[in-house]
Amino acid sequence: MTAKLTAFVIALAVAGSAEVRGAESFEDSGRAAHRMLTNLCDDFGGRLTGSPANREAMECLAGQLRDLGLHPVTDAFPMPGWERGADEVTLVQPVARVLRIATLGYTQPCGPFEADLVDVGNGLAARYPANARGKVALLDPSAYLTSRELSRIAVQKGVRGVLYVDRVGGGELLARTGSFVGEPLPLPMVAITQEEGRRLQRLLARNRPARVRIQIRSHCLPVQTANLKVVLPGRSKELIIVGAHFDSWDLGQGALDDGLGVAQLFALARALRGRALERTVELVWFNGEEQGMWGSRYEGEHLGDSPVVAMLNLDMVGVPIGVNALGDASLVEPLERWNASRGAHKLRLGVQNIDWFGSDHVPYQVAGVRAVSLNGPIPQDSVRYYHDFADTIDKLPESIVVQSAPIIGDLVLFLANDSKLAPWRRPASDTVALFTVVGLQRRMQGVGYWPFKPVVPEK
Repeated sequence: MTAKLTAFVIALAVAGSAEVRGAESFEDSGRAAHRMLTNLCDDFGGRLTGSPANREAMECLAGQLRDLGLHPVTDAFPMPGWERGADEVTLVQPVARVLRIATLGYTQPCGPFEADLVDVGNGLAARYPANARGKVALLDPSAYLTSRELSRIAVQKGVRGVLYVDRVGGGELLARTGSFVGEPLPLPMVAITQEEGRRLQRLLARNRPARVRIQIRSHCLPVQTANLKVVLPGRSKELIIVGAHFDSWDLGQGALDDGLGVAQLFALARALRGRALERTVELVWFNGEEQGMWGSRYEGEHLGDSPVVAMLNLDMVGVPIGVNALGDASLVEPLERWNASRGAHKLRLGVQNIDWFGSDHVPYQVAGVRAVSLNGPIPQDSVRYYHDFADTIDKLPESIVVQSAPIIGDLVLFLANDSKLAPWRRPASDTVALFTVVGLQRRMQGVGYWPFKPVVPEK
């Protein structure tokens, strides 16, 4: 090696080490990210996709990323939207009382009308009594079918609406979508508090008449929205994609679901800027997740032949205690190497390999991309409020963001720099097997999202 080349290599090494030394720590970036999220939640509130609050909050986030010297870009796409109106459900018998409610997404305008209530238990067809026609079904929290399936049964049985009893007490209301595919619901579906629901169930069990008045003003509408992306260039074009959903329901502030992921991505953006990376890291704040994973579906369908190594999904991840290969055996060994490299800081649950449905990793899996999630429990006294009016920033301690950021950052750096990993896409037949072997096919078909043809018959 010549003297000039030796000097050049030494200069590169010194510059690289200075760059790392000068980089912001993940802990500090976590503190800054929590401050950012606090302001975002207080200034804009819930970020329902298609709403002015969602759009303005995303513009604010993009501005803060630009202030860091980064170059965020928006990736626009259309989706079936929904707007909450001044909906009303009033108990008119045995006493007059306005019920606290949360209408399910994609419920259409109807009413006003009055009807008697009928208890249908978990909503299976066999649980409907013979006299259900023309009444409003009262649905127990034990219901396990999708809203789409439950609404179809309700229509077949001739009821005029469905009241869900909430799964958690304390006056909470679980906002949720009624359709993963954006179909307008064929009848009103409304969540009511557990306390009101249990009272109504007791009345009906004693053959006491219970009657309600319903008027729905919420409505479906097409919306134009966007995902927000930041690309951190690496030495190669091989991609590590890290995503979290930016949207939330509108009842509260969306601090836990998924403001937590919004902050963790922001912490990554702060701490990774300027670092030397072997692979390119793409950070994506998705929109439309709560209503049907629309933003990640758009991205997954437009990946083309991009050389993606893996996608990491940050959806309500507290301080990690395990890492999940999401059913992909090829990821288990590298994730075990990563966890072993952490020495005394190894995650106590190690590497898990359990696939699950309902968040932004799924469309990437559909596209054949390997996906990873983290097992990071959130304390019950906070997580119980997700999707509720009380999902506010005071439920998210700064410590969760600060303590999770270094672990997430360490995993992203491993995925970006590990020489043994390579881009890879799963064949469609293997992806079908990935979902069917753990029974997710049933769930996905139930919500209407099974993008494989022909459909594999259910056993």
